[in-house]
Amino acid sequence: MINIVHKKIDRMWYGAAVESEKVLATTFAQNETEVLKSLLRGLPYEASFQVDEKLSPFSEGLLETLKRIYDGKDVSVNFEMSVDHLSSYAQKILKCVSLVPVGYFTTYGAVAKACGGSARAVGQIMANNPFPPLVPCHRVVRSDFSVGEYGGGRELKWEMLQREDRGHTESREIKIGDRFLSVFPIKRLRKV
Repeated sequence: MINIVHKKIDRMWYGAAVESEKVLATTFAQNETEVLKSLLRGLPYEASFQVDEKLSPFSEGLLETLKRIYDGKDVSVNFEMSVDHLSSYAQKILKCVSLVPVGYFTTYGAVAKACGGSARAVGQIMANNPFPPLVPCHRVVRSDFSVGEYGGGRELKWEMLQREDRGHTESREIKIGDRFLSVFPIKRLRKV
């Protein structure tokens, strides 16, 4: 049975679909209805689910982690995410984006260069990311370093990235298999 959990923490709602301590989907929004809609869209067709009123320690910890990521905190994400229903390419992209550290961003093109495929394909996967913000799709921007689109809006993406700024000044490369992913300090972002 899939359990839908959600909670308002401060001014934002956070939600997750979980099954046996495995994360099927996560989301956040400014209202409860949007969180529930987003989670239900991410469930397999005709899946049995229930909305839990009482949170388990696992669910409570997961929702608190989502809030900490939203707040720009350094968080170690060690939740098992269910990705079996995703293509191997989508899994590869999500894993790659998960490696972008707090304080940095990358581009759709840089992810494509590290994983194969095109920037447009990476953008489509980011637009359908079932695990925001656990998989930090907000840290992937356009090639001109402008923030680009985001499910919660450009302003929200900009704000999240600003909260994650750690004052880094140098770009880095992260090894992805036999390739490298270029990441850039938040200070280089353009709001446009």
